[in-house]
Amino acid sequence: MKDGTGREIDYMRISVTDRCNLRCRYCMPHGIQCISRWDILSLEELEAIAVCAARLGIRNIKVTGGEPLVRKDCTQLIRRLKRVPGIEKVTLTTNGVLLGTYMDELLDAGLDAVNISLDTLDRALYKAITGADALDKVMGVICGASELPIPVKINAVSIDFNQWKDGPGKRENSWLSIAELARQYPVDVRFIEIMPIGYGKQFKTIDHRTLLSELQTTYPGLKKDSKKHGFGPAVYYKPAGFQGSIGLISAVHRMFCSSCNRVRLTAGGYLKTCLCYEDGIDLRAVLREGIKRPEEESRFGWPDGLDIHEECLQRRLQTAMEAAILKKPRAHCFETPGRITESHNMSSIGG
Repeated sequence: MKDGTGREIDYMRISVTDRCNLRCRYCMPHGIQCISRWDILSLEELEAIAVCAARLGIRNIKVTGGEPLVRKDCTQLIRRLKRVPGIEKVTLTTNGVLLGTYMDELLDAGLDAVNISLDTLDRALYKAITGADALDKVMGVICGASELPIPVKINAVSIDFNQWKDGPGKRENSWLSIAELARQYPVDVRFIEIMPIGYGKQFKTIDHRTLLSELQTTYPGLKKDSKKHGFGPAVYYKPAGFQGSIGLISAVHRMFCSSCNRVRLTAGGYLKTCLCYEDGIDLRAVLREGIKRPEEESRFGWPDGLDIHEECLQRRLQTAMEAAILKKPRAHCFETPGRITESHNMSSIGG
């Protein structure tokens, strides 16, 4: 469907958990509180929303977290989403630590592509960022990308690592080693400006106008790549001799709101229409209308007996989703942080 400004909304990011096995400083540092299991949507509830979303014109779904693979039934969800009529592509964003363990299951479930979050190839810096010594596990998957039947992308947050007083030392051009992965392997590398949301407010992003200038200096003859690489807002460039391309997602310094085609579903069932604002609607409340929260949360699972195709339920979901999408803001306000109304962390929003 189209939103109130005429943009075609055909892409939804679904967060399946707000938990993660890493503790990245800008996203989910130590001590962060997670919501209870009851407050997270079940597979049936997520599938019911996907069925409604497909009826409204959503064609592509990205499964995210937190870290989606810490949820044991993540591959089951991907299999279910692939069966929903109208859904064409189901992809995954992961930190890559568990990807080697689940890759065969994910491929069997029908996964269409995977994005791996990786900010540095420096082992000490990786540990300083994430709190874990897990770089080898992530690189094991990337090194085998040429053997995979699905596209692989690397997502790197553009952070000025030199700002960390307790970091592992000065790091200049830390982006360069990440960019070179696109030369060594058939992967696209995307750099993402960090947004002033949650813990991200504490970190300085690298201005992508500066980064593009450095890319042009490092790779003379850098050309814009007009090939379609996915469903997001990245602008791609192709250095000579590279197997993959380099993409820039410049959320702060290059507003792409006029072509925004997405909505986000948080792990708690809140449909968000823009990262910048609290605007949206609570779909969990729609799904659980008339269901009472258990008094003893340690002894329950999720609500059961949900008929995902039941017309009354689907009409309620459709009414709620249509109303939220029609009110999708025209543009974000990252350039004026004082106007941002989103107060949650990226791990709970579904980054």
